Amino acid sequence: MSLFEGITGKSYEIRGLYVEEGITRRLQALGLNDGTIITVLNRKKDGALIIRVRGTRLAIGRHISQGIDVEERAL
Repeated sequence: MSLFEGITGKSYEIRGLYVEEGITRRLQALGLNDGTIITVLNRKKDGALIIRVRGTRLAIGRHISQGIDVEERAL
């Protein structure tokens, strides 16, 4: 599933980044790599997501979140 489909308050493990190469490199520099655990903190009306990655809050737009493949993390 894509990160955009994620539910607020749940944690997910990144399985792949499927966006433009430049965006992929930037996301990897921010710590969004395969296997990284992220939590969806909030969803904005325009489709943007607020996520927590390695203790840092990030806002990502709809286009980018649709290109991040995730799997729900079992607790």
